[in-house]
Amino acid sequence: MIKRVAIFLVLAVLGILVFAATKPDTFRVQRSMTVNASPDKVFALVNDLHRWEAWSPWDKMDPAMKKSYSGPESGPGAAYEWDGNENVGKGKLEITKADIPNEIQMRLHFIQPFEANNDVDFTFEPRGESTEVTWGMQGPNPYFSKLMQVFLSMDSMIGKDFESGLTNLKNIAEKE
Repeated sequence: MIKRVAIFLVLAVLGILVFAATKPDTFRVQRSMTVNASPDKVFALVNDLHRWEAWSPWDKMDPAMKKSYSGPESGPGAAYEWDGNENVGKGKLEITKADIPNEIQMRLHFIQPFEANNDVDFTFEPRGESTEVTWGMQGPNPYFSKLMQVFLSMDSMIGKDFESGLTNLKNIAEKE
């Protein structure tokens, strides 16, 4: 009986390991929201990293987070480093491209709780008097991440944070 249980457990673990290997080598998480404001107005809230404190979901998770800024005030080269609690970790975000008022591209380097390098993008599509804002993140999906995704997807881990951030961004843009 014990031998059968042990064989079953070994086969289950092997099945999980093989299944994890079939996951894609890259991931992408994306959310969109309509904001009743012009693309210029919404773009400015994202392009200036100092203004993220007002709408970023991670600032709300750790109000005591240590932050520092470098480079220009906004646009390419503007960078933001943070060191926070277990909910936000430690890392750096840098704007690499800003096509006013259409798109912003960024490089995200997580240091803790795990090392990761991802690309972040925001697009701002005019929709009459409103703007369709899309926030996306993509990056490599190493085996350890694939193994984690057997139980919890990247989309479910950070998608809700993107939704929260976009809602905050919408509320601020529509008040200004």
